[in-house]
Amino acid sequence: MVKGAPIGVFDSGIGGLTVLDEIQQLLPHESLLYVADCGHIPYGEKSPAFILERSRRVAAFFREQGAKAFVIACNTATVAAAADLRLDFPDWPLVGMEPAVKPAAAATRSGVVGVLATTGTLQSAKFAALLDRFATDVKVITQPCPGLVELIESGDLNSPALRQLLQRYIEPLLNAGCDTIILGCTHYPFLKPLLAQMLPPSIILIDTGAAVARQLKRLLDERDLLADGKPEPAQFWTSGDVPHLRKILPTLWKYPGVVRSFGA
Repeated sequence: MVKGAPIGVFDSGIGGLTVLDEIQQLLPHESLLYVADCGHIPYGEKSPAFILERSRRVAAFFREQGAKAFVIACNTATVAAAADLRLDFPDWPLVGMEPAVKPAAAATRSGVVGVLATTGTLQSAKFAALLDRFATDVKVITQPCPGLVELIESGDLNSPALRQLLQRYIEPLLNAGCDTIILGCTHYPFLKPLLAQMLPPSIILIDTGAAVARQLKRLLDERDLLADGKPEPAQFWTSGDVPHLRKILPTLWKYPGVVRSFGA
């Protein structure tokens, strides 16, 4: 591995761009590669075996591209694949996602925390372990959100249909007295502006993108792999509709980037 090698970032779709942005801000000298497995979205309804197989294909692709690190910018894929990929590539810095139960438990004043996430994340043993470890003194209300990822993937961040669906998901959390809400999917931070309109100003929203960027920086620093030169423009691949990603990318990513087809 060399300092100037790129970092590979992977998600089931465009949600991981929220994590990519945090990495870009914290590590502006790094060259970034991004694979959106849009052809197989949503992961939240897929089997762990299927998600692991897709994750391994993307990991192999990033290895071919010479990536010095791999970020799984997807909660569902982290649950299904991170442990196996660390065994597959023990020499490779790998950072995954997990819902921010610990900071949410520390932030709540009412003692009630809400979680918006995919079905796959909420049903996972890893999420249950997080609750056992960090949420023993708080009440956690979980809310699966089918349909949200698909709307965000279409580029919809503010339609009446999206508002109606989102209202249905946040209403039980508010009725239960939640004052802190975890955005447990990397797609959901794109909804922060809309949520700010729909939620009382006292509600705290928490996601983990910035924490992932900090962990990546720490792992690269440990290995003396932090880049210090001028980065290459970000490169994007999608297993879905390339023209669609090219169309919506400027709305979601404020830097230059090239979009190609990921055919694996």
